[in-house]
Amino acid sequence: MRKLMIFVIGVIMVSTIIVSCRTKNSEAIQERAASTNNLCKCYPDFSGIVEKVSPAVVNIFTTQEVQVQSPFPDDIFRFFFGDQFPDSHSRTFKRKSLGSGFIISPDGYIVTNNHVIEKATEIKVILIDGSEYDAKLIGADKNTDVALIKINPDKKLPIVELGDSDKLKIGEWVIAIGNPFGLSYTVTAGIVSGKGRFLNEGPYDNFIQTDAAINPGNSGGPLVNMEGKVVGINTAIIPYAQGIGFAIPINLAKFVIEQLKTKGYVTRGYLGVYIQEITPEIAKNLKLPVNKGVIITRVEKNSPAEKAGLKMDDIIIEFNGKKIEHINDLTVSVSTTPPGSMVTMKIMRGNSIKEVKVKIGELKDRSLEGVEQIKIERMGISVSDVPFEIRAQAGIEGGAMVTSVTPGSVAYLAGIKIGDIIVKVNNEFVKSADHLRKIIDSIPKGRSVDILIYMERGAKYIRIQLR
Repeated sequence: MRKLMIFVIGVIMVSTIIVSCRTKNSEAIQERAASTNNLCKCYPDFSGIVEKVSPAVVNIFTTQEVQVQSPFPDDIFRFFFGDQFPDSHSRTFKRKSLGSGFIISPDGYIVTNNHVIEKATEIKVILIDGSEYDAKLIGADKNTDVALIKINPDKKLPIVELGDSDKLKIGEWVIAIGNPFGLSYTVTAGIVSGKGRFLNEGPYDNFIQTDAAINPGNSGGPLVNMEGKVVGINTAIIPYAQGIGFAIPINLAKFVIEQLKTKGYVTRGYLGVYIQEITPEIAKNLKLPVNKGVIITRVEKNSPAEKAGLKMDDIIIEFNGKKIEHINDLTVSVSTTPPGSMVTMKIMRGNSIKEVKVKIGELKDRSLEGVEQIKIERMGISVSDVPFEIRAQAGIEGGAMVTSVTPGSVAYLAGIKIGDIIVKVNNEFVKSADHLRKIIDSIPKGRSVDILIYMERGAKYIRIQLR
């Protein structure tokens, strides 16, 4: 009897343990399932945003005329065919390229990148429904890589809503929509990886960094937040990196777009100071009271800064309510302030903080003021003598500086830009702007010439065929 009772008790205990284990296992499974469900809920559904935005995203196809030269010198052909033989071994062909854009008005204004439409002789836009339109360039700004084009639709077009890029937070979800590698209306998602990135692409670099995939063809397309609003223009990639793309903040683009729409060009604010970013090392060496911000190293005469009483060694810590910690914070803030505006700046002078009122001026290309410009119609450019300070910096004695380039001209198609310095033509050094005109005038029509150009980032030889 005793043995029977022990057996029964043992069976009951084992059963209890089994039930307990099953209960705990079931609870663990449920907890894991709940955890998985919660994890899944962390990943948003982008489909609604894509349906809202994609009808206003367009594909842009451009055509450019490109000159290609034969590797054989002109003399070989002229030996057989005489001096009247034109440079027929020089060929012009049409190169196709693609990009993206987005519609900002029902009547057909479209935003894209400048580099998407630069040098284009033909711009075509394809909407999501497959309809195709010829587009006209309204205006472009190389400094920010923003361009505005226009189509004339036969219907009212869907548009995107522009957001506020200043409110973007690092880690926030964003979506890139565009035309990568010609694959129409591709959507990629990621997060904002960084803000205020400087890529040495221009004086107003202030890029949004994202890990949403951006590939060739995405340029000019919108970067969209979770509200379905455009917060950036997809612009740049780093070829040797993965998961790193860059977009122009839409707040910077808004300023440019509005001016391109009304004037066709951009007018920027001007303060008139030379500045240097403060680093901990500079702060230590100069015994500065702060280790962030920008310090004035020079104030230009008769500038808005001088008239407002700003001085060398003043530290700019705030501009019109915005904190200034980096050079780009100030350059972008000043450039996007309309000329004539009165702004308040906070500066640190010594150990005291002062408020200064400044009337912002207009930024002009002062290097061309009072400079005689000579037209070289056969190239499609105007040139001037190179200012002394630029000659000294470049280490040249003469040269001719390009002051304007006619769209569609041989110079334009060859990539010659304003500010380039023409140093040699067919191995002959250019002494001045007038000397360049005489050299070009002496070359027969249809001949190709080799030109050495000093540019902002180096020097190169190009060959163009004179008209």
